[in-house]
Amino acid sequence: MAHNQRFDPYAAGGHNEYSHHPDYVTHPADSNTNPNPYAQPQTGYTGNDVYGERAAYDPDGYDRTFRSSSEKGPHASELPVAASDGSSDFSDMDPHSGVKRGLKTRHLSMMALAGIIGPGLLIGAGGALARGGPASLIIGFGVIGVVAFSIMQSLGELTTLYPTGGAFTGLGERFVDPAFSAALGWNYFIIWFCVLANEYNVLTSIFSVWTTKVPQWGFFLIFWFVFLAFQLLGVESFGEAEFWLALTKLIGLFAYFIFSIVYVGGGVKGAPAIGAQYWKDPGPWVNGFRGVATVFVFCSTFYAGVESIAVAATETKNPRRAVPIAIRQTFWRIIFVYMGSAIFYGLTCPSNAPGLIGGSKAAVKSPMTIAIQNAGWEGGVHLVNAFIFVTCLSACNSSIYIGSRTILHMAQSRTAPKFLGWTDRRGVPIPAILLTNACGALSMMNLSTGAGKAYSYIVNLSGVSTFLVWGSISFIHIRFGRAWTAQGYSRDDLPFKSMLYPYNAWFGLLANIFLALVQGWTTLSPFDAGSFVDAYILLPLFFVIYVGYKVIFKTRFLRLDEIDLQSGRRRDVDDLQKPSAASFDSQTRPSLWKRFWTNF
Repeated sequence: MAHNQRFDPYAAGGHNEYSHHPDYVTHPADSNTNPNPYAQPQTGYTGNDVYGERAAYDPDGYDRTFRSSSEKGPHASELPVAASDGSSDFSDMDPHSGVKRGLKTRHLSMMALAGIIGPGLLIGAGGALARGGPASLIIGFGVIGVVAFSIMQSLGELTTLYPTGGAFTGLGERFVDPAFSAALGWNYFIIWFCVLANEYNVLTSIFSVWTTKVPQWGFFLIFWFVFLAFQLLGVESFGEAEFWLALTKLIGLFAYFIFSIVYVGGGVKGAPAIGAQYWKDPGPWVNGFRGVATVFVFCSTFYAGVESIAVAATETKNPRRAVPIAIRQTFWRIIFVYMGSAIFYGLTCPSNAPGLIGGSKAAVKSPMTIAIQNAGWEGGVHLVNAFIFVTCLSACNSSIYIGSRTILHMAQSRTAPKFLGWTDRRGVPIPAILLTNACGALSMMNLSTGAGKAYSYIVNLSGVSTFLVWGSISFIHIRFGRAWTAQGYSRDDLPFKSMLYPYNAWFGLLANIFLALVQGWTTLSPFDAGSFVDAYILLPLFFVIYVGYKVIFKTRFLRLDEIDLQSGRRRDVDDLQKPSAASFDSQTRPSLWKRFWTNF
């Protein structure tokens, strides 16, 4: 894309999303009926694709086969067209959305492992521990972890085949109904502006502990402009920063696990061995099943973001390789990060510790902080706060990125105001970034409610929204699988096959429906009107958006035989440049470390 041009998803016309690109090559069968005056001598790859069909590919890896609107189905939307003069850097830009493909495999892998670890896990887990006890915490992390793993299997199958703009929100339009995509997209955006607001809340609370000379709104404004400036640098800067921040978070979490083992075993000087003392007093359970149900809501917020690699796949250089690796590493994130945290929080911090619930306006205590204080290391509290600060930097950065890309793709599919679909010549969605970051101002509600109460409000909103989004992903996967079979394809043709399909997809759908309904049950007795509305308001909102969009734009539920399974499939640059068998044999095997990382 020329550097003096910008991407405008509404400026182009033509028959399809690629008809204005100089390297566009029509399908041989369509060359007479669909002449293309823009066609140039073929410079890309033409051959049989993985499904045995003749297709035209250009060097950036997208299937350029012409398909009319009738082939796509009567309700398929036109994808945005990237203006281009044929310059060589077009292959770095995604022609669907205008964003730049600047994320590497290692960036996506580290995002899958630790990208969204933030105040939810480090501070919010304290509220879950206090309301449910250590046993409920393990059950909550375990159950939601199984559901999250099921969702990631579905996403791996979908996004490896269709790494197009909009991720699963775009796939909702392709496989279900444009109205369904609109409702899903807005609910997903709600998750991220709620998560972002919570992270700003924690950031300002930490600095208010360290100094009272600057008001909390002052800290908010400082961080708001810092994150805005960083996001405008581009996706490469985001990916590199996330890689190192995520690595720092993993190291810090591992250090806490080591401390916990030493502390529990009596290795801390001056502190007795506590063993499983807190499982006896105050005990493993708080509030029985009511406590378990409450923990489910918290844990859904902690796990929110495991699906974000599907959003980042659009800006990944080689999603067909990177996405499956990231999907596999999600399992280790669940085991090491979440289950490890649940176990060690329950061992080192009592569920009745002061400060776990309803902290002051200045801060909400982390189980880490309480454990270190109980061990007699007062100076370590500042170290924990510094670690939480680092995780907040990373989590804020990720939240703005995911939220802005979500609203960007919604605007380009006309389910959000179209000005939000604009990107500059570097592929940076400036209006979408500004809007997402502005939503972080919701964090300033803690000036009147206190950090603890503000966190509780935000958790309820983002928790039910997570269940809605995850259930929708499972439903999209079911629709895709049925259409794939109905149109005569085999699952053996898929580049990534989810485990135990279709059982895992049905499990994900039913489990999320159950969790969405049960998560507000605790507000019924005694009845709390405010908490009840907070817990369930997004359920009717989802259907209001769905029905409203359907009535206004007169969309309908797609039949299996009219679902488009062809457009938007991607063949990566690396796949087009595979070495010959002879050259492959002459190459040395990958190093042990690289093989471990790839399979880890």
